[in-house]
Amino acid sequence: MATITRDQATGAGITDLERPGRATQRRLRRLLGQQVVPRIILIVMCAVFILPFYWMVALALKSNHELSIYPPTLWPHSLEWFNFKKATEVFPFWRFLWNTTAITALTIIGSVISNPIIAYGFSRIEWPGRDKVFLVVLASVFVPFPVLIVALFDIFARLHWVNTYLPLVVPRFFGTAFWIFLMRQFFMQIPRDISDAARIDGANEFQIFWRIILPQSLPALGVISIFAGIAAWNDFLGPLIYLQDASKYTLSIGLTFFQSQDSYDVKFNLLMAASALVVLPVVVLFLLFQRAFVEGISVGSFK
Repeated sequence: MATITRDQATGAGITDLERPGRATQRRLRRLLGQQVVPRIILIVMCAVFILPFYWMVALALKSNHELSIYPPTLWPHSLEWFNFKKATEVFPFWRFLWNTTAITALTIIGSVISNPIIAYGFSRIEWPGRDKVFLVVLASVFVPFPVLIVALFDIFARLHWVNTYLPLVVPRFFGTAFWIFLMRQFFMQIPRDISDAARIDGANEFQIFWRIILPQSLPALGVISIFAGIAAWNDFLGPLIYLQDASKYTLSIGLTFFQSQDSYDVKFNLLMAASALVVLPVVVLFLLFQRAFVEGISVGSFK
């Protein structure tokens, strides 16, 4: 019969006591590596991205005297809410707001109508040279806009579209290469058996697109609407090139009035107040449709 020495028994007891401690340490390391550390990194990154917006609001609420204090205060001593109202009086804010809203709405409508139709032809319909034509369309994504400025301006000038909203809106009704690519990738994830079953039942291509494919593509349409609207709202170069009448300017151009009017010597509190009012609709849009923003990251996955 085997005998167990005192040292062996003591070693076995120590091992049994150490095993729960090691398991606890592994769980703690896993908790730190998978939950605590990533959250700390995300919080720091969010703080870095939020800092400019915080500083914009802080400057907007400061008085003229507090702007000259050095070192600058992190938060205004007295909240000057009147700066927001005064900022709208430096330039025709409400007129520019209406112009920007109209351009953004028409841009969203054009993007939602044109891109799904074009993408459907590139993804669900077989025709000779389809893939080669799509490669040409996709290649246009890599052409920088400044290269096309002179040619586009000449075309729109010959059409007498300069100083109108048509150059900013009409091209969106003919599709955008990136949005076409996005919708095409989403459509290709939808099983073709659904379309084949609809054809057997006597549906034509438009009925398949409108009644079957499009209702399943609402996440992709939401992504296109949101990002196309934000791009139109923040667009500065397009209105600067094609709009010549001051009554047709957008908010992005209106902010330059703070530097061009002699009566206002670039008062940064008013400039930041106007900038906050311009950014506010985008922030509200994100808070209302943040789920669609998240779905935009994983768009193309089909259940």
